[in-house]
Amino acid sequence: AIIEKLEMLAGSVVADFGCASGYFSLPVAEKIGEEGVVYSLDILPQCIETVESQAKAKGITNIITKRANFEKEGGSKLPDNSCDWVVIKNVLFQNKDKSTILTEARRVLKEKGKILVIEWNTNNFSFGPGRDLRISKEALSDIIQKIGLTIMEEVSVSDFHYGLVVSK
Repeated sequence: AIIEKLEMLAGSVVADFGCASGYFSLPVAEKIGEEGVVYSLDILPQCIETVESQAKAKGITNIITKRANFEKEGGSKLPDNSCDWVVIKNVLFQNKDKSTILTEARRVLKEKGKILVIEWNTNNFSFGPGRDLRISKEALSDIIQKIGLTIMEEVSVSDFHYGLVVSK
């Protein structure tokens, strides 16, 4: 439902930072069509294998999987200005250096490209990671502005998450 609301056009190039099991990679690949491409990136080999097998089972052929370390400069291994969208879902809470991850997303974005960031809310702790791991919307907004990105809109996600669409 979130992907359907976003302006991801046919033929787009999308990077899914921390793709995990392909929760976003697979529907994005279907939405942008065969003329588009999704880079499903994760540090864990088993995540890459899961996305590959699910894509194969569904007949999706526009996903390219790669291992990546987003806490390193250039860690996505994607070219500068190569993506229309970057999806970052439940990645920042797992990493100490949030600024480097967002800077990497900014680097790979084309001019006027967008980032969808989804993270755990800091007001509902009945589910998910501990309070000390979560980043508040305000703290994330500060990082986003410091690295030269602009928050375009908030996206309704769930009681447990918040979402932001950010532009280069």
